[in-house]
Amino acid sequence: MPATPHVEKHFTSSETVRDVVIGMSDGLTVPFALAAGLSGAVDATSVIITAGLAEIAAGSIAMGLGGFLAARTDAEHFNTEREREERETVELPDQEAEEVASIFRAYGLKETTVQDAVTAIRSDRNRWIDFMMRYELGLEKPDPKRVKISALTIAGSYIAGGLIPLAPYFFIQPVHRALMVSVIVTLLALGVFGYIKGMFTVKKPLRSAWQTMAVGGLAAAAAFTLAKLIG
Repeated sequence: MPATPHVEKHFTSSETVRDVVIGMSDGLTVPFALAAGLSGAVDATSVIITAGLAEIAAGSIAMGLGGFLAARTDAEHFNTEREREERETVELPDQEAEEVASIFRAYGLKETTVQDAVTAIRSDRNRWIDFMMRYELGLEKPDPKRVKISALTIAGSYIAGGLIPLAPYFFIQPVHRALMVSVIVTLLALGVFGYIKGMFTVKKPLRSAWQTMAVGGLAAAAAFTLAKLIG
């Protein structure tokens, strides 16, 4: 009877999840704290809605631009390091070959096996450079589409998250009642978001859920208290 084939299941969209986490966590927390703070200072939902929408617009642009620049910096860093490795394989081939050998020796391979592997890798310069980029520097070639995708993902996640705490103010009067609904809805959203984030990252969804709720709740409470004291 043939053995059951072993199929490994690894999560391969960590960069996308990271971008969603960055955008959504800030989108849920910052507008939530702003709306709560304004609720403690003013009694007009129109003011809170206007300020909230302005913050979401500015925040999504800033966060998206930050993601764009970060992704572009990663790509530029990879290209710079690859150019350096290309130059060193020409100018310092023996030293580069020894670096390959030291990587294999770290895995406990016999010296004859190490030298055979080094010879095989050196026979193809592109493969040699790829090996050094991955195993010496720990760098993977970035997806050229990553720059735009990262910016749009972060900005979109920020907008989606920011509209959740602001939504009750569109439909509920007076301000204090809208605030109560916003608190409940946002804390639930933070809990769900934290749980899902925990499933994909630390594999401890419950801990991630309550930590995310605690951070968002503390930010909103601090903003509301400060607005009350100043007002």
